[in-house]
Amino acid sequence: MKTTIKTFGASLLFVGAMMCFMAPAKAQDVQNEMMKFGRLLRLIDSYYVDTVNVSKLTENAIVEVLKQLDPHSVYISKEEVDKMNEPLQGSFEGIGISFNIYKDTLMVLSTVPGGPSEKVGLRAGDRIVNVDGKNIVGIGLKNTDVYDMLRGQKGTKVALKILRKNEPALLEFTIIRDKIPINSLDASYMLNNSTGYIKLNRFSATTSDEFLEAIRKLKAGNSMKNLVLDLRGNGGGYLTAAIDLADQFLSAYKMIVYTEGIHADRKEYKATALGEFEQGKLVVLIDEGSASASEIVTGAVQDWDRGIVIGRRSYGKGLVQQPYYLTDGSMVRLTTAHYYTPSGRCIQKPYEEGVDEYRKDYQKRFEHGELFSKDSIAVNKEKKYTTMVSKRNVYGGGGILPDIFVPMDTSKYYNYYNQLNRKNVVYTQALGFIDKNRDDIKAKYSDFGAFKSKFEIPEALIDRIVAEGEKEGIAKNQASLDFARPLMKRQIKALVARDLFSVSHYYEIMNEDDTTIQKALDVLKQNGAYEKILVDKL
Repeated sequence: MKTTIKTFGASLLFVGAMMCFMAPAKAQDVQNEMMKFGRLLRLIDSYYVDTVNVSKLTENAIVEVLKQLDPHSVYISKEEVDKMNEPLQGSFEGIGISFNIYKDTLMVLSTVPGGPSEKVGLRAGDRIVNVDGKNIVGIGLKNTDVYDMLRGQKGTKVALKILRKNEPALLEFTIIRDKIPINSLDASYMLNNSTGYIKLNRFSATTSDEFLEAIRKLKAGNSMKNLVLDLRGNGGGYLTAAIDLADQFLSAYKMIVYTEGIHADRKEYKATALGEFEQGKLVVLIDEGSASASEIVTGAVQDWDRGIVIGRRSYGKGLVQQPYYLTDGSMVRLTTAHYYTPSGRCIQKPYEEGVDEYRKDYQKRFEHGELFSKDSIAVNKEKKYTTMVSKRNVYGGGGILPDIFVPMDTSKYYNYYNQLNRKNVVYTQALGFIDKNRDDIKAKYSDFGAFKSKFEIPEALIDRIVAEGEKEGIAKNQASLDFARPLMKRQIKALVARDLFSVSHYYEIMNEDDTTIQKALDVLKQNGAYEKILVDKL
């Protein structure tokens, strides 16, 4: 009976909330339905046989009705709103550390440069054992507990006691919380003498500034002629951030994207005369995790034949959401328009079968073999468009198809290695190795160039990982171990690089054998290969 009431009330409640967007005649209908649903809630509250949480019932109704609309219209509770906004706003307020709970102890992995913790002298490897007079060791600490204790309003204080290696007594620090940046740019470095690389993990309020700073540094040596922009796994973010980024590659007045909906007039977004990389060869890397804002940038680059796209078919999100606050501080993110690439294609994948089926898309791609074979990619030939310059064929209705397909590597020999990762064995052992050897490694390799070329992960560490894996019930597989050993060593070396240098250096190590990046470099190096792709029909 409760389920019936919840489902029945859902559509009425939501329609009522939208009355301000309707024409006058419809608004009256909405008003009537609001009164109807309001009476239902009063009846339930007054006469229903059991105790009912009316607030929860209302939330459930909103969630259910939004599920009937599309997969990206969602309800966000009041408690979730602030946490949801942090990554896109580009900052939060706290003490400025990255951390890990290692052996039931809170260990500092790094401090944010210029942040509150760095300013008072916290270091990587420090153990936080006491917060505001409360012991936090050996109590089953969780990540959410750490956030609750260390985050807080700018200007507030937190008192910490630190256990530091080679220090006989606990060190005491008082840290004043401040705004802490959340970077959307993971890595920026030169792949070779002429090709720069930039990796973005999201499109936030700070993305444009981060990108401009990075590309100007890459161009400072006057040798960068090509750029590889890595948007793999980038789930999107702000529309404005995507427009600003695409503007860096396109000349003035070129269409970047336009949006349109039944209640939203067509709105066009065009490039300005300002752009840091309007000339030079451009390669964009995408995969099934590249969505929304990532697809806007990729679509604009592909439609204007400005660069080539390498990887696998993107996610396929072509819907625009607007946030609307409800009366209690909660929010709905409501789909109000579709976005279209310059050629006129909407890349939104179908969702007519419902939210649950929509969310199985990755599984379906995997089962159909699309992640491993270009010939298995689902292409909607009825939604064919042509690029703006070369008139190449491109397709809508389900993500952006790359110009060059790179299959996912799922060798059976990775199974053993993946089990070790899933059980967190590799990372935990790597963390212990870094903690024990940090000072010695730092003393021996003061610069990244020397570290990258000379530092080697000892075989004894791999043996310890195997032994710990067996303790976790992961039987040693020698053939798989031999196959995965180079990757395991590279991953651990990258983690050491992140600890000693930066996140960007982590990717510089991890990307050394990346097949998609290698494909990009091959195309850029081969005489005429890049240009040929931009004129060939897809």
